[in-house]
Amino acid sequence: MKSKANKFKILALALCFIAATHANASTQHFQKVMTIIFENTDYHPTMKQEFFSSFAKQGALLTNFYAEFHPSQGNYISMITGNNFGVYGDGTVTVDELSIVDSLEKKNLTWKVYAEGYPGGCFLGDSGKYVRKHNPFISMANIQMNPKRCANIVNADQLAIDIAQNEVPNYSFYVPDLNNDGHDTGVGFANDWFRNNFEKYLIEPKLMNGMALVATFDESSFFGGNHIYTAIVGPGIKRGSESNTRYDHYSLIKMIENNFSLDSLGQSDVNAPDITGIWANP
Repeated sequence: MKSKANKFKILALALCFIAATHANASTQHFQKVMTIIFENTDYHPTMKQEFFSSFAKQGALLTNFYAEFHPSQGNYISMITGNNFGVYGDGTVTVDELSIVDSLEKKNLTWKVYAEGYPGGCFLGDSGKYVRKHNPFISMANIQMNPKRCANIVNADQLAIDIAQNEVPNYSFYVPDLNNDGHDTGVGFANDWFRNNFEKYLIEPKLMNGMALVATFDESSFFGGNHIYTAIVGPGIKRGSESNTRYDHYSLIKMIENNFSLDSLGQSDVNAPDITGIWANP
């Protein structure tokens, strides 16, 4: 009888393992994710732009998405840590906390930051239209003091090379310069740059196979209530879908954590709403 009971116990454990494995597999909607960050524009003016509107129609539009703070830098820090850690201004900061990078590396997943105008070499300042405040990774203590990790922050010219060589990492963060993100030029300029630089990639399998391409903003205008445009395009996303649930940048972190079965950062990602209703295979 004991032998028979043990067999049933082993069978039950095996079935649990299979069910858990299947559940984890079913939650993975993408193998790669890239987030492109634009600047300082309210939701409705962005939706009036031809390419931003067209991009959303090719995937999912999150119609009720909000940034967290004013000015920019607190949002950027929050996008990768789940907390602004007291960063309420745009001055130079160094944040000694965990970020999404720590969670990715723990799972042996690859990451890279493509920053326009970035000089390389773990550069800690501003240079022309590149500004440190829009590159939160370089403000993380455990990245800026680690040359191997710093090497994952590259000039954005590297993206075309990585696409051609099919080497776009699991997680990437694209930082346009102050002109191309609309900060110094307005959302119309950003719209044209987005179309001219990314429309061709939407039909490039070396980028889009397994990709979730996210376009979002750091914040609204100062009086815009921080309601911002966010859309996601990729083969795992239901084309033409919309979600009216209230989301923020913390929900994007949670989306990535859920998809790759990452450890939570233990910050505002924990209670952030799950992004649902947009997946091709729920």
